[in-house]
Amino acid sequence: MSSHTARADSLSLLLFTLRSGKLMAINLLKVSEIIPCPPLTKMPESHPHVKGIAVLRGASLSVIDLSRAIGEQPLLDPAGGCLIVTDVSRSKQGLHVQSVSKIIHCLSTDIRPPPYGSGKRSYITGVTQVDGVIVQVLDIEKVIHGITPARVEATPPALSPEEAQLLANARILVVDDSQVALQQSVITLRNLGLHCHTARSAKEAIERLLELQGTPDQINVLVSDIEMSEMDGYAFTRTVRDTPDFAHLYVLLHTSLNSAMNSEKARLAGANAVLTKFSSPELTQCLILAARTVTEQGY
Repeated sequence: MSSHTARADSLSLLLFTLRSGKLMAINLLKVSEIIPCPPLTKMPESHPHVKGIAVLRGASLSVIDLSRAIGEQPLLDPAGGCLIVTDVSRSKQGLHVQSVSKIIHCLSTDIRPPPYGSGKRSYITGVTQVDGVIVQVLDIEKVIHGITPARVEATPPALSPEEAQLLANARILVVDDSQVALQQSVITLRNLGLHCHTARSAKEAIERLLELQGTPDQINVLVSDIEMSEMDGYAFTRTVRDTPDFAHLYVLLHTSLNSAMNSEKARLAGANAVLTKFSSPELTQCLILAARTVTEQGY
């Protein structure tokens, strides 16, 4: 089992700039449309990073001042620029940016982890190069979480005795390169009374699987993000399925992308299920199904 031999998936990135002119990117699958910045209505007591509300085809859309949200200088023309309309984690929002550059196509292996020392305040999940220029991949989930945090149930859900017993048999590894998303999943698991292991990349997850193999904490359920630098969730799943010692693992791909768009690709990669972030009740039900499956299979 190697973190260096997985097949890579293609990836399309939309490149854009803020006031500084540095190139940033977002997965094109998260983009619904790109439009000139329309008139905005400022809402009272709204978050300071929300510029206002736009009306698109009769529906309201919150517009995020991306420059302010990630700690950059505001745009020179507050009414200029354009909106990148995104569909992420079950919600739509507009990102106000300086300009959109172009779309590039690359491999998931072309995306490298953020430089060491980027810090917890960093809003990037990876970096790549385009024509010799560094491009930073935006952590849009972290931006959204800073404005409207996903709701994580504060009280444990009511579980039947059978469900509680099933979950007690689950030994879970959560893999996500977004600290925010990872924390959300871990809180849900803790509310279920579960201890879990975590990893911030597929490479780290492979190392953890090998480390725990043959111990009482040997993993039987993987909960993995899809979008990750170096090796994405699809390649990670295929690597697991191609490794005899781990081929039996239950794999739940947990993604901010629309799961309906990714279900077939997830199935072809060998995943057992795919779920759109973030819903604590739905994640709980997926974990119960995973625990039931591994228990019935004797793992």
